Amino acid sequence: MSFSLNALYREAGLSKQAVDQYQRRQLLFDNRLRQLVLEADELREEHPGCGVSKMYSILNPDFIGRDRFIEVLMELGYRLKKKKNYRRTTIAGNKFYPNLIKGLKVDGPSQVWQSDITYIPLGNRHYYATFIIDVYTKKIVVYQLTDHMRATANVAALKMALKDHAPPNIHHSDRGSQYTYSAYVELLRENGCQISMATSAQDNAYAERINLTIKEEYLDHWRPQDFKQLKKFLSKAVLNYNQKRHHNNLGKVSPANFEKSLSGMHPRKIITIFNNEVLT
Repeated sequence: MSFSLNALYREAGLSKQAVDQYQRRQLLFDNRLRQLVLEADELREEHPGCGVSKMYSILNPDFIGRDRFIEVLMELGYRLKKKKNYRRTTIAGNKFYPNLIKGLKVDGPSQVWQSDITYIPLGNRHYYATFIIDVYTKKIVVYQLTDHMRATANVAALKMALKDHAPPNIHHSDRGSQYTYSAYVELLRENGCQISMATSAQDNAYAERINLTIKEEYLDHWRPQDFKQLKKFLSKAVLNYNQKRHHNNLGKVSPANFEKSLSGMHPRKIITIFNNEVLT
């Protein structure tokens, strides 16, 4: 058998040493790939909606290219399924404020906060999560989970946010009645915040994106069975999002790490808020 293999190697123009080296390299590759898949499983457990491309960026393997990594994980069943949110959560109030953030340049935290409400179906009921995010750091400043859409939940969320953070120069939201509620407006004004409101979903894109991320990348995969589980999983999702989830537009770091890096960042990165009225 040995003789026939040697003859085959010679016929193919290969040496036994070259074949042995190839086999050792392939074995090493297979072992590292198995370890990488275990790391991918751990990553998906913490961030169940993390896409394969982002997984490659986070894991950053040095022995396999991005395209091959994506191909292998897709073959192993890591493709994500997306679902759409069709439920309306915006009931327009009677008083509107102008949009102050179109095309605005932002270079630090607490310059612009955005807020939005999203619904979370659970059994035969719906719950509502209010998020306030910092547009610059992408950090979820605060969240509030309730079983209703009354404006008191938004007021409670805003009070918590202002307790732990400097008031924003501008507070931006949609035109929902929760944001034109007198107590909410008064609280903003007491803290010197300008009030800005969107005229379209695109104008509130940062907060809208948070809603999708928390639901599609976390809650839809963890599938809470009751309100107690929902509170627990939402808390975990926000923690993972703020502390661990990499953001491409933050230099592939988490909002918390990006915020920590600001003291040594000179000059600071400038972001320009989307302006759909500007033709390019």
